Amino acid sequence: MSQLKAKNPAVKNGLILGAALAVALVVTLSPAPGSLVSTIVNAVDPGTGKPSYAAAMHSGGPAMAALGVMAFALILWITEALPFHITGLLSLVFLTLLKVGRYKEIISTGFGNDIVVFFIGVLVITAFITKSGLGKRISAVILSITGNSTRAVIFGFLAAGTILSMWITDMAVAAMLMPLARAILQEEGCKPKESNFGKALMISVAWGALIGGIGTPAGTGANPIALQFLASMAGIRLSFLDWMVYGVPSAILILPVAWGVLLLFFPPEMARLKVSKDELKAELKAMPPMNREEKITLFVFAFTVVTWVATPLIEGPLGMAIEISMPALLAACLFFMPGMSKAKWKEIESEIDWAGILLIVSGISLGTYLYKTGVAEWLAITLLGRIGEVPIFLQLFLVTLGVCLLKVVFSSNSVTATILIPLIIGLGKATGIDVTGITLAAGLTTSLAFILVTTTPTNVIPFNAGYFSIKDMAKAGLALTVGASLVIALTFMAISAVKGGF
Repeated sequence: MSQLKAKNPAVKNGLILGAALAVALVVTLSPAPGSLVSTIVNAVDPGTGKPSYAAAMHSGGPAMAALGVMAFALILWITEALPFHITGLLSLVFLTLLKVGRYKEIISTGFGNDIVVFFIGVLVITAFITKSGLGKRISAVILSITGNSTRAVIFGFLAAGTILSMWITDMAVAAMLMPLARAILQEEGCKPKESNFGKALMISVAWGALIGGIGTPAGTGANPIALQFLASMAGIRLSFLDWMVYGVPSAILILPVAWGVLLLFFPPEMARLKVSKDELKAELKAMPPMNREEKITLFVFAFTVVTWVATPLIEGPLGMAIEISMPALLAACLFFMPGMSKAKWKEIESEIDWAGILLIVSGISLGTYLYKTGVAEWLAITLLGRIGEVPIFLQLFLVTLGVCLLKVVFSSNSVTATILIPLIIGLGKATGIDVTGITLAAGLTTSLAFILVTTTPTNVIPFNAGYFSIKDMAKAGLALTVGASLVIALTFMAISAVKGGF
């Protein structure tokens, strides 16, 4: 009887759910550690310099409740005992019931975020790329370069993502590459959640975009935040090139590490694709001219990319800020203008993963309230508070590793930078260690969210395709996190030795 129960997924998932609820309850009812209460009372909003939301509470109760909800969500996200988006929505309910915040505010924090619009726009574009046949054509171009080796294809997607995301936001890059990867996997008949090649290729879409984002200040919104805090809090001004001196080599060296990790955890079940290299080139040459649907899709896609890239140049003349979601929303609408595509909305609507959208908005709400209650800052202090007592190499390694690990509780790269960078600058000034070095290292790693799908929209985009699970990314991502932290620490030490300091 016990064996039957053990084999029953409902029993197993029920036990996991019960354990997650028990852990959440124990954490919530536990007295807040003195260090957490101290963090809450002394918390200061980095933007205003005034007491933060957490400081105004003067209590560790909401913080412990938020910590309990975080533990609940992490257990269920990693085990997938419940659908991932249901776990996210339950977390919002528990935040309300435990009086961490008001229901309307909790809900609006995530659902009122423009990331929702961004995702809808991106998924509409993705659907058109797939249905028009453009994805298959672009895939043929990439494969004609990489050949039919599955290992080379994985590296090709990693490299393409890394190069592009140095100049284009990581979310946009993932949105570009995901439909291309999916087209290849569909052509090869790779089954979602079963194919190792499918897992590695889709994860490479996310990882490549994240890796490249550290290369330049333009790579992700967290990078200029780090530069701003360095200037305002430490009086240290770094140029675009100063960042690139450390960012570009770090990204290039992390790239082969990521490739190795993917091949280690998900060795492709076939060495080569079904077609030969010569056949791939011949297939590309034999393809008919682009049809009307492909041309329209390519035009809209190119318009979106150019707008993303040119945003800093056109904001001034327009006299307004252009959020990343605006080009995606406009592009989605352009497809349905008179004389454009013949596709109907119902055909496209079926391709939109509403569960993925629910996942990311609930993650944003949870991450925001971990920040507001002081939990995020307390975790950072707990992990990094004694950093000044170790040699410089270990300082760099521990900072990068700590930031990467703390990413699991934050909802965005910018939130991570806003919370952690001021803290790290403060730690540096208090302990007398090199502020520039550890802050720049932390700035680079605020966007390296390799472990949990929910910590960045960039991960959610390929996750929506359904080829890998949360557990798949978590186990490989933890290994890459350690490897990337070592690479960044070694790179920083080598460059500083050549330069004679940071």
